[in-house]
Amino acid sequence: MEIEKYQAAIEAILFTMGNSVEIEKIAEAIGHDEETTRRLIHNMMDRYEEEDRGIRIIELENSYQFCTKKEMYEYLIRVAKQPRRYTLTDVLLETLSIVAYRQPVTKLEIEKIRGVKSDHAVNKLVEYGLIEEAGRLDAPGRPILFGTTEEFLRRFSLQSLDELPTLDQEQIEHFKEEAEDEAQLKLDI
Repeated sequence: MEIEKYQAAIEAILFTMGNSVEIEKIAEAIGHDEETTRRLIHNMMDRYEEEDRGIRIIELENSYQFCTKKEMYEYLIRVAKQPRRYTLTDVLLETLSIVAYRQPVTKLEIEKIRGVKSDHAVNKLVEYGLIEEAGRLDAPGRPILFGTTEEFLRRFSLQSLDELPTLDQEQIEHFKEEAEDEAQLKLDI
């Protein structure tokens, strides 16, 4: 009976807060240690999956949040007049991947990697809530540093940045060769 009471409290917290809530705050609210609280939440996550509910609990870097299952989108758009669904173009995905792997990163660093101005892409990613200002570089002009957001983790179903795929050295060399070949083609034109 005690477990159900604590899980009900966790449900109420996550539902009411809307955004993600840190494990420390949840544990403090229900009067348990973080490890016990984490186990309670993971049991709830399993139960939601087993019962095939329309919602689930996701973990985002030691925080938890309620969200709707992807499979429910078609039902939601029948109710919502204009669902917020953004299209991530190749340019936006390229810029986002640079930020994700190199963060914190300045716009100038992004432009050096991409080889073109990136104002529009950076502004769109900020507008979509996928990247945000992560401080300022201690250099002349104090340029803005960008990093990914919790929304980025949610959108790509990641619990933390540690889950980003890694490239092996052979893939990196292959990409470098392709980039050099492409750069040479541009010079020849």
